[in-house]
Amino acid sequence: MTSSKGRRENAWNQRKHTQHPHGKVKSLEELSQEDDNAKAKQDS
Repeated sequence: MTSSKGRRENAWNQRKHTQHPHGKVKSLEELSQEDDNAKAKQDS
């Protein structure tokens, strides 16, 4: 037997409200700039 509608909706709402978004996905260009900046900091 399946769970009740209320229980299903409750579980869905909990999943919805406990998400961990990763933020904006960066372009390859942005990633390469960050990498260059990190290398520059390590060298100095």
